[in-house]
Amino acid sequence: MEKAKVAYDEKTIKTLDALEHIRLRTGMYVGRLGDGSHPQDGIYILLKEVIDNSIDEFIMGQGKKIEIKRKDDTIIIRDYGRGIPLGKVIECVSKINTGGKYSDDVFQFSVGLNGVGTKAVNALSSEFEVASFREEQYVHGLFREGKLIQKKEGKKPGAKNGTYIKFTPDRKIFKNYIWQEEYIEWRLRFYVYLNAGLTIDYNGNEYVSKDGLKDLLFAEIGDEPIVYDVLHYQETKIEFAFTHTINYGENYFSFVNGQYTIDGGTHQTAFRMGLLKGINEYANTTFTGDDVREGIVGAIAVKLKDPVFESQTKNKLGSTEIKSWVVNTVKEQTLIWLHKNENEAKKLIEKIKSNERIRKELSTIKKQARERARKVAIRIPKLIDCKVHYDDSREKRREETSIFLTEGDSAAGSMIQSRDVKTQAIFSLKGKPLNCFGLKKATVYKNEELYNIMRALGIEDGLEGLRYNKVIIATDADVDGMHIRNLLLTYFLRYFEDLVMKGHVYIFETPLFRVRNKKETIYCYSENERDRASELLSSPEVTRFKGLGEISPKEFKQFVGEDIRLIPVQVSSLGKVHSILEFLMGKNTPERKKFIIRNLRLDVI
Repeated sequence: MEKAKVAYDEKTIKTLDALEHIRLRTGMYVGRLGDGSHPQDGIYILLKEVIDNSIDEFIMGQGKKIEIKRKDDTIIIRDYGRGIPLGKVIECVSKINTGGKYSDDVFQFSVGLNGVGTKAVNALSSEFEVASFREEQYVHGLFREGKLIQKKEGKKPGAKNGTYIKFTPDRKIFKNYIWQEEYIEWRLRFYVYLNAGLTIDYNGNEYVSKDGLKDLLFAEIGDEPIVYDVLHYQETKIEFAFTHTINYGENYFSFVNGQYTIDGGTHQTAFRMGLLKGINEYANTTFTGDDVREGIVGAIAVKLKDPVFESQTKNKLGSTEIKSWVVNTVKEQTLIWLHKNENEAKKLIEKIKSNERIRKELSTIKKQARERARKVAIRIPKLIDCKVHYDDSREKRREETSIFLTEGDSAAGSMIQSRDVKTQAIFSLKGKPLNCFGLKKATVYKNEELYNIMRALGIEDGLEGLRYNKVIIATDADVDGMHIRNLLLTYFLRYFEDLVMKGHVYIFETPLFRVRNKKETIYCYSENERDRASELLSSPEVTRFKGLGEISPKEFKQFVGEDIRLIPVQVSSLGKVHSILEFLMGKNTPERKKFIIRNLRLDVI
């Protein structure tokens, strides 16, 4: 074995300042870096950490309004809580393990990271300002890249108590990020739903909620019909709401101390169990969980001291001691509501019985589909799997895996030769999938292509069997490709809505143009990029890629590697899904035609 060329001695051991460590190991503190194109990207986590501290003040009964402003890259947040104790302002935003969250007397149900939150924001900002106002006295600090540049203190007559934070995420860390207004607004809406009575003013627009999680459900469901009135229960440490729609699947919004736990956890599991127990006791029967929950939209929020999360970004609750408490509360309150609202209870029970009938019919169709697939081939046709699954280590490495749904054998051929065989799978489509909008779920099990997609993904019996973390739609950037993309999205949103809602579906972005001369090649993703590249290289050769199959395996390798460009498929609210799909994929052809004519760009024909 070749000896190490660098000596391992005292000189190689380094001790980093805490904020320097945050800058060096950013992912440990904010999860993914991203570029602002996903709601879980780092810049939104920075925003969350600052707002969380202001929310903590509201939870403790201090300050009913938070003012937020954004101008270009910079965010300003001003609350009217108690303000950071003036003697500790600088330490609270720069010294790890310094903060008031360690005292239950001051913060009983903290949202923010104990001793880390604003320090991470400070460390990861090119410029960061903090000011605390208490009894018309103030302390102000200015930092650059986590280093204190200036400290001021004094009197400010008329200033209301509270905290002021101003920060600009550092482009040395987050590179070419862009704030997306919809993601900021989405986060702010959740804050007010979880804190009824709180007002958030963002750039002059006010967000406020009167009925908490009930308002959240109505906002998410939109114009979709509901089976019965929303059940809504609220007390100091727990709040929940639910109803059924006519859609497939089940969708939940779960929160712990105001933190949106997108991956659920013990509180969400307990909520589902309590709901099942309450309904079964009321109906004096044994409905299955699947039948009770099919079509449900629910929300649960709990407040805990010292919650345990499964990651630094708090996407999933791991605290087990709350299970029996949540189960019993949900069960008891569901029973009470059902007995008090007999007409609504009757609608709920009828919905569950309908789910039961459909499940039994579907079970027979599933069995027939599996038998049909077994006769045709043991393996899934057109699926080139990745070695993670061949090695039977799905649970260990599923987070790293992805599957490309490609358009035809030509594109699949290039991708197969250029992919990472360990983590990237390929499924080649046979032409255009069935437009399944408005069709019953049984239809997709009878359709060979759609059933094979289900098998490839492992979701025949629900999202629990999902074999890949990312489902990537890879179609040509032409009319047919866009149509295939819409057909696949319709399929997922219609029958596997939670696959999209939980952030597993992406659009694969490949270059439209190759601009090159003898010395340099530039790949361009838009006409504007092509024009700029043409000016830069001066009279180059310009190639328009008409389809994925025209990109050679050698070129393709760079597009499916570390620099892969993926656009996450995001749904702003459940209620918008049906109306959008109906317009795009329904039978309203004349309306679509008028829309296309109104928005037609003659310059690209």
